[in-house]
Amino acid sequence: MTASSTNELLLAAFGSDICISDPEEIVRWSSDSWGLCAGMAAAVMRPRNVQEVSEIVRFCSAQGIAIVPQGGNTGLVGGAIPDPSGKQVILSLSRMDNVRELDPINYTITVDAGCILAHIQETAAEVNRLFPLSFGAEGCCQIGGVLSTNAGGNSVLRYGNTRDLVLGIEVVLADGTIWNGLRKLRKDNTGYDLKHLFIGAEGTLGIITAAVLKLFPKPRSNATAIVALSDLEAAPRLLALTRDITTDALSAFELIPRRLVELAAQHTDRANCVPPVEADWFVLIELTNSDMNEALTERLQTVLEAAHDSAHIIDASIAANLSQRDQMWSLRDEVAETQIKNGAVIYFDVSVPVSSVPAFIQQATAKLKELDPQIDINAFGHVGDGNIHFNLLQTHDQPADLFLIRKNEYERIVYNVVYELGGSFSAEHGIGSEKMDALINFKSPIELSLMKAVRAAISGTTFNPGKLIPSE
Repeated sequence: MTASSTNELLLAAFGSDICISDPEEIVRWSSDSWGLCAGMAAAVMRPRNVQEVSEIVRFCSAQGIAIVPQGGNTGLVGGAIPDPSGKQVILSLSRMDNVRELDPINYTITVDAGCILAHIQETAAEVNRLFPLSFGAEGCCQIGGVLSTNAGGNSVLRYGNTRDLVLGIEVVLADGTIWNGLRKLRKDNTGYDLKHLFIGAEGTLGIITAAVLKLFPKPRSNATAIVALSDLEAAPRLLALTRDITTDALSAFELIPRRLVELAAQHTDRANCVPPVEADWFVLIELTNSDMNEALTERLQTVLEAAHDSAHIIDASIAANLSQRDQMWSLRDEVAETQIKNGAVIYFDVSVPVSSVPAFIQQATAKLKELDPQIDINAFGHVGDGNIHFNLLQTHDQPADLFLIRKNEYERIVYNVVYELGGSFSAEHGIGSEKMDALINFKSPIELSLMKAVRAAISGTTFNPGKLIPSE
């Protein structure tokens, strides 16, 4: 079936209200938000509810048309982008943005897959509850895509990954069957926990159309600081000290390099919140608590005093108000936009044991500089859970195409260091199409075999072919 015949077939079956068939519009939907990956779809389908998703899937499956589920399209590995053939169909969940139920007594919220993450946070806050998942793209990413990639974010240290925040899901399977697994139970020991097959499956097993999410007490007090480290090795030691003193109040511990501060000073006004000292490494620490009377600032000061006495830190800036706290978080959350203003970026999203974070950064940096002494590295991220975004930036004397063409060379070096330290080459971004080679190289044959068997049993190749699961 040709791209044009697929387009005409879908338009005739579902009409222009659901099927976008205009070539210029299709081009816009067929690339990601960052301009990293692009393909070409035959059409874009925009259902309004789960029944329409089911009808589209049933129709496409019968016609042998492959479906690429798409949420907010903010991913970095091409997981929501069609291939260049022009024969695959994008199925966007963006119109399915209803909050189905908010249950503050049960501490749950049930939402459609197209709900924007920030909207879920705001809805929970209206009833004095917290949905803790948070990261830079929260203003435009959709919860269906977040679940499909098992996204991490800034609060994993305290609340866990996306997978840990889900009680139930609704999924459309490859034959159009709707599985309603929207259970609001904390305990349900009745067999395989099927929802976990679809969370993190990147849309290859089924289309997540709704979810029941856990809520938590809304924090009433917080204390936030940016701390200048004596050296990189002090980061995990300071983390351990902070956890010892503050116990479960620690909600974020984010690594910030001098390079990120320089980029922020060049492109934004966010660098003013950083202690004005000569330091190569900083961390953003945040404590939160639902107890209004909790003296978190005093507890944070106790940590910093002990850290100073132990020579872990050389200075610190504690946010005096919410405005200063927001500025500190903006420095961290706007890093993606800040990097892009600098030029082309090669993204790494890796994890190692927390105690190995300094070794990873130091070893990967040294090996890359052996290959390219002028390499520009911006290593930052969620050091509290061992997830480092080790990004390489285009230098101003190097054309973007000559920089990006060396991506495979850089990847081999970085991933080998990660592997030697017992880490993962994809901590929270997923595999998509961009990390398929790394998956084949570093995933064990038995794991790859099991993944292929699961896909063959549940969905075949109807959903997202060429993503996550290597082709035969």
